[in-house]
Amino acid sequence: MKSNRHSKIIELINRFPITTQEALLEHLKTEGFDVTQSTVSRDIKKLRLSKSLDQNGNYRYQAPQKQELGTKNGFATLVNSSVISVDYAMNMVVVKTYAGMAQAVCAAFDSIETESVVGTLAGDDTIFIVCKNEESARYYKEDFLVHIK
Repeated sequence: MKSNRHSKIIELINRFPITTQEALLEHLKTEGFDVTQSTVSRDIKKLRLSKSLDQNGNYRYQAPQKQELGTKNGFATLVNSSVISVDYAMNMVVVKTYAGMAQAVCAAFDSIETESVVGTLAGDDTIFIVCKNEESARYYKEDFLVHIK
């Protein structure tokens, strides 16, 4: 239910210039979600919504912008200083790091919008990235390699 509500919130803030929690609450109720103001407040925090100026000069809720691999603050530096090698086989990317660095690199990677990634697993010095297809695995391999000098 929560994921349906979260999806609906993103849809609503993209469709309407929602400026307050109360307005978001009313839109959700119109869509059939029986929620309280405190639930909406928690959802806003969980979804990392922020208010920013729209083209009319009004503040409205907006979802965080999707990040491409490497554009996330500090990700390129972390990869450059931690990753030893990257390769892929079929739909899986294997990232080798210095000892103790795999979980940090994996956490940074997980924080980036990656629709074509099914999941990740980090050990002490190795990260497995399972992609939806081989093309995506090749893309992530190449993108990691760009940041290794």
